Amino acid sequence: MKDVRALHVITGLGVGGAEQQLRLLLRHLPMQADVLTLTNPGPVAEGLRADGVRVVHLGMRGNRDLGALPKLAAFIRRGRYDLVHTHLYRACVYGRLAARLAGVRATVATEHSLGEGEMEGRPLTRGVRSLYLASERLGAATVAVSDTVAARLEGWGVPAARVHVVPNGIEAARFHFDAGTRRATRARTGLPERAFVVGGVGRLVPGKRFDVLVRAVAALPGAHLLLAGDGPERAELRRLAGELGAQHRIHLLGERDPLGDSADGRTPGIPALLSAMDVFVSASREEAFGLAVVEALAAGLPVLHVTCPAVDDLPADQAPGARRIGPGTEELVGALRGHMEAGARRLPPPPVVRRYDIAGSARRLLDVYDLALTAAPAPAPRPPTARAPEDPARAGGGAG
Repeated sequence: MKDVRALHVITGLGVGGAEQQLRLLLRHLPMQADVLTLTNPGPVAEGLRADGVRVVHLGMRGNRDLGALPKLAAFIRRGRYDLVHTHLYRACVYGRLAARLAGVRATVATEHSLGEGEMEGRPLTRGVRSLYLASERLGAATVAVSDTVAARLEGWGVPAARVHVVPNGIEAARFHFDAGTRRATRARTGLPERAFVVGGVGRLVPGKRFDVLVRAVAALPGAHLLLAGDGPERAELRRLAGELGAQHRIHLLGERDPLGDSADGRTPGIPALLSAMDVFVSASREEAFGLAVVEALAAGLPVLHVTCPAVDDLPADQAPGARRIGPGTEELVGALRGHMEAGARRLPPPPVVRRYDIAGSARRLLDVYDLALTAAPAPAPRPPTARAPEDPARAGGGAG
């Protein structure tokens, strides 16, 4: 595998679970790999470059920018990649077709965000599903991040033999609870040392239902909410906190690095923020995996969740600190009040944390790569030296 040249094609590289998972996987995969983002070379692109990964921006202007297809195919052809791995809906549709046009040996796609009624926040219309299925046939394999997603794909009509479960993973040691980090993070975030702190992590979008957390915490005098993430709901959540008279207890922190504190050490990342929390809540009605829940469990936090395939797909003894609740605000208030009255407690990381170790996920993905490449035709011999493919944004007018 060390001699395999791989290209990862992803829709964007803003802060999100799929984007961060790609960055983490590349740290544990042995082959040479480049990353091409169709749009938005955001903070995760900067992190990848800091890790030594080459990142290219295609400069795609929208879902119907058909000019992106020949540009992407030409880039893949010049790079003489053995394998193309696509991530997220738009990249899967365009990337699989471009890889086929470029004559790539094998194409693999990961389905990160397939819910019952939506995919990546877009409604699952008949047209969305038809286009996805048509492009899926062009690849060698489709990776599902959970058994739940695998079942949804098979329910759509994707043959079971083409679907491989490779769960998301974490580096558990990053999230190990530290009392000193807890005190320091609370001080830097403006939290009283003994306050009861509820936590949430994710994009501030309607599907995450962070408004339920704001309402629940506002109903518990003395409780505080730490919310790490950014998105279009930020202003509405701030307005809601003010309307409920809880603006001083609702802390909207913006995007934070899932892998650690900022380079200057002044801005706590997700691991430090988890140390500062007393209970973690995931109120989403739909999830494809639930990575933030697994990270919270690794930090020893009790977790309340509406749905989380990473936990729900397993026997209950794999995550004894996780409790599934209904979607209503009143039930969440009652559950949080119980934790508040019981006092802060830290739990040992449960077995589910070891199950989702990123090194294990990387090994399972390598098995999928090996299967896809073994089934593919033998490659044409390469010239003795190969130039890196030209950045299409520089060659063809894409924004960089």
